[in-house]
Amino acid sequence: MLKGKKIILGITGSIAAYKSAVLVRLLVKQGAEVKVIMTAAAKDFVTPLSLSTLSKNDVLMDIADNDTWANHVMLGRWADIMLIAPLSCNTLAKMANGLCDNLLLAVYLSATCPVVVAPAMDEDMWHHTSTKENLKKISSFGNKIIPVENGELASGLIGEGRMAEPESIANWLENYFSAKQELKGKKVLVTAGPTYESLDPVRFIGNHSSGKMGVAIAEEMQLRGADVTLVLGPSGVTIPGAIEVIRVKSANEMYEACIKRFNDIDIAVMSAAVADYTPANTATEKIKKNDNTFNIELTKTKDILKSLGEKKKSNQVLVGFALETNNEKEYALKKLQTKNADMIVLNSLNDANTEFGYDTNKITIFDKQGNEYKFDTKSKKEVAKDIVNTIIQLSHA
Repeated sequence: MLKGKKIILGITGSIAAYKSAVLVRLLVKQGAEVKVIMTAAAKDFVTPLSLSTLSKNDVLMDIADNDTWANHVMLGRWADIMLIAPLSCNTLAKMANGLCDNLLLAVYLSATCPVVVAPAMDEDMWHHTSTKENLKKISSFGNKIIPVENGELASGLIGEGRMAEPESIANWLENYFSAKQELKGKKVLVTAGPTYESLDPVRFIGNHSSGKMGVAIAEEMQLRGADVTLVLGPSGVTIPGAIEVIRVKSANEMYEACIKRFNDIDIAVMSAAVADYTPANTATEKIKKNDNTFNIELTKTKDILKSLGEKKKSNQVLVGFALETNNEKEYALKKLQTKNADMIVLNSLNDANTEFGYDTNKITIFDKQGNEYKFDTKSKKEVAKDIVNTIIQLSHA
C-alpha cells in the first residue's frame, strides 16, 4: 500500500491527462498524500478543480500567483517520489535538456526524491529517434520509466504510445516502495527473445519466442536495484529506458555480446530461445523456388550457457532455461550439470497457457544444491519475481 507516501503528480499536455483524475483517486484511496502540478497545456484536457477536489490539495500551476510564490525547492524535497503522468513528448525533451520554463520543470530540477515518468504520445512520436534519445538521457539521470502500452491511440491508430493505465501505474508505485534493493550495486546480464538464422537476404530459421519472460526478468532485476544489460533478439516488447539494451539477431551475435560482457557480471540469466543450429551457408541472393524438395545443411551454434559455465568464477551466478516437451526434469537436471549452471528454470510446453507469446508461465526451478521449487501458473511479471527471489536466495546460501 501507499499509506503515508508523499507523491507529487506532474500532469503535462496530453490527451492521456484525462486519466489523471482516476490516478489521483487511486493514490489517495491507498493512503498517499498527493500534490498535483499541471502545465498550462494540461488544463486543456483536465480541470484543476477536479484534481484539487480528488487530491484534497490545491493544484499548482504557476511559479508565482499574485503575491504567492510556489516554493519549488521545498516541493522537490517534500515528496517521497515525483511522478509525471502523462509525460508529453514536449516535456520529455525539456527534461532531457534541462529547460526550466514552468513550475513542473522547476520542481523536477529541484527534486531530491526519485522521479518516475509515464510517457504518452502517438506511435510515430514514440518511435522517433529523438524520443528514444531523450528517454535514454533522462534514464541516465536516474529517472525511471513506466513502459507505454499497446492499444488505441488518440489518432485512431493502434500501436505503442498509450500511457500505462492508472491501475498499472499505482501498482508500479506499490512494487517500487515495497521492493527491497537487494541487488543494488550488482551487474546483471539477461538474454531474451529468439534468434534468427539467415538462409538468404529475406528468409531465416527462427522460433516463436516473444522475449516477454526475459524482459520481465530484466525489469524485476532493475527494480531490485541491479545495473541491468539486456541482450535481446528480434522482439517487439517495449523495454524500460533504465535498462541497457543490446539488440542482436543471430545466435552468434548473442554469443559474442554475452562473452564480451560476462567477466564483469555478477548474475547472468540466459532466458533467450537461442537456435541450436544455423545454416552452414547463407545465400547472398534470394533462393528461388525450383525443385519439389529443398535441403538445408545445418551446423551447431555455439552453446552460450555452456561457454559461460566454463568461464564462470566462484562469485558469479549463472542461470539457464530449459524448454522441454518430454522427460522435462531429466533434461533440466542434465543441463544443470553439463553446463555448470547454478540454477535451471524449467518450462514445459505441456502446461496450458504457457506457450510462446502468452503473458502467463509455469516454471519449476532446480539449483545446484539439489533443491526443486515448483510454482503455479502466474503472469510473467510474477514469475520474474519468483525467479529473482530464488536467485537472491541462492546467492546468499
